[in-house]
Amino acid sequence: MAKYLFPAIFTPETNGIYSINFPDVEGCYTQGDDLQDAYDMAEDALCLRLYDLEESNEPIPTPSNPADIPFTHGSFIALIGVDTLEYRKFYDNKAVKKTLTIPQWLNSMAEREGINFSQVLQNALKDQLGVQ
Repeated sequence: MAKYLFPAIFTPETNGIYSINFPDVEGCYTQGDDLQDAYDMAEDALCLRLYDLEESNEPIPTPSNPADIPFTHGSFIALIGVDTLEYRKFYDNKAVKKTLTIPQWLNSMAEREGINFSQVLQNALKDQLGVQ
């Protein structure tokens, strides 16, 4: 999970639509109704594809230098940045039940203090993983 920056080739079509292709990321392409929509769709497509690669433990490709990417006249290259951790927080936020074991004395003390066990575990995991 990380922040990524990949070059994308934007190609204007005759009907005003933009086609977008990420030459370094296999199977990653999309389109937009106008330039703003194209950028938004490019971010979504790239983030979803990289998220899928992370989930399947496949390697994330190395982004090319935009100057080294050939493209046709009329097309242009733009760098698209995404954050798969933010994507996970927003879209993969379903609660899951975990069973854990702690000493009875610790459980009794925590219950007397009204401590929310789920919140403590979430905070500890975020701290351990270095995420917020």
